[in-house]
Amino acid sequence: MSIRESYSDSFTGEADKNIRAILYSTEDGDSSARRLKRTLTRVIETELTPRQKEIVIMYYYKNINTVQIAKQTGVSSQSVCAVMSRARKRLFRILQYYI
Repeated sequence: MSIRESYSDSFTGEADKNIRAILYSTEDGDSSARRLKRTLTRVIETELTPRQKEIVIMYYYKNINTVQIAKQTGVSSQSVCAVMSRARKRLFRILQYYI
């Protein structure tokens, strides 16, 4: 089975927007925003599986799209999206206790 080159990377859900907002927030003055950003970073580092961590870092920190992540990791784009979905769910399950 070949890897689809045209798989859409158009995930625009609220979860994705919220994670990006936390990670890219400016840390001027708001201690709760700084705490949440530190917590999110710590959760990514410690609570995700190695594959989830790798893909989340590539997607959110390095701004690589799912098709390119799939090529770099040797899996399908659909697999990358599935891993991202599970990682997001896990992040929000853990972060709900800090919000």
